[in-house]
Amino acid sequence: MNQNNRVKEIVASEEELQELIKSLPKLKATIKCQTNFIAKDSDILISSLPKTGTTWLKSLLYAVVNRPDTPITQSPLLDHNPHELVRGLETDIYKNESINKLDQVSDPRLVSTHLPYASLPQSVRSSKAKILHITRNPSDMLVSQYHFTTSMKRKLNKDFKAPKFEQFFDDFCKGVFNIGPYFDNVLGYWNASIEQPEKVLFLKYEQLKSNPALQVKRLAEFIGMPFSTQEETDGVVDDIIELCSFKNIKDLKVNKSGDAAFNKGIEKKSFFRKGEVGDWTNYFTPLMVQKMDQFMQHRLKGTSLSFDFLPT
Repeated sequence: MNQNNRVKEIVASEEELQELIKSLPKLKATIKCQTNFIAKDSDILISSLPKTGTTWLKSLLYAVVNRPDTPITQSPLLDHNPHELVRGLETDIYKNESINKLDQVSDPRLVSTHLPYASLPQSVRSSKAKILHITRNPSDMLVSQYHFTTSMKRKLNKDFKAPKFEQFFDDFCKGVFNIGPYFDNVLGYWNASIEQPEKVLFLKYEQLKSNPALQVKRLAEFIGMPFSTQEETDGVVDDIIELCSFKNIKDLKVNKSGDAAFNKGIEKKSFFRKGEVGDWTNYFTPLMVQKMDQFMQHRLKGTSLSFDFLPT
């Protein structure tokens, strides 16, 4: 091995070590969550991978659950980032030592996680707690994740040089991805939703975009809080959809500046970029389209899961 290659190897090893060190608090929080979280039968858990519609679903769930007690015009969503109202287990509560605050939350408790189904705390899987899983086609998710990751790293380090999107894409196809194996996570919840439809509701970002009223009513029915005929006549469903729309939430003053309460390195405005279906067409080359198609065929073979990649 020549000296230049040796130097590159040392630098790469150092970078890997730094990434490992950075991941230790997350791992510690995950283990604490898995070990200590005791689910209630009344709990409602949002599961997702980042950049798949988590923020939007948190807004909708919070508005649906709290509609009997809070008029839309006075919703806490107008003054709080959705991640402050539906908090993450391993990304916030157990990471920031806020465990005792769980006891102060009235039922039903609304929480979220990025953990795979098999890695959820045993109490979640064995209880009657409801799970809402949202996913998004991997191409749009990848573009959104690329912008989110590079923006966050650039804020922490002004000298950070973002990798080319092509490299980000290749790493994803090789299974090297900072949010974990995408298809393993999605298929875990997909299979659980088929085996336990009363426990796991599988939602697709694209379907939520194309027919929000249908999906919001489906969500409400699933958690045992269906809309009454009078509510539908009074436009409650439409009011919730408008309140939680991407544009409305993005344009609220509370989401335009400042960092997320659970992570001072993440700007609240970074949770809102475009929210479109099909933005991947602005980034993928024909070769990348072919690779993604082949990758998906391999990973989804034998399943009935499919994705929508363009607006319907």
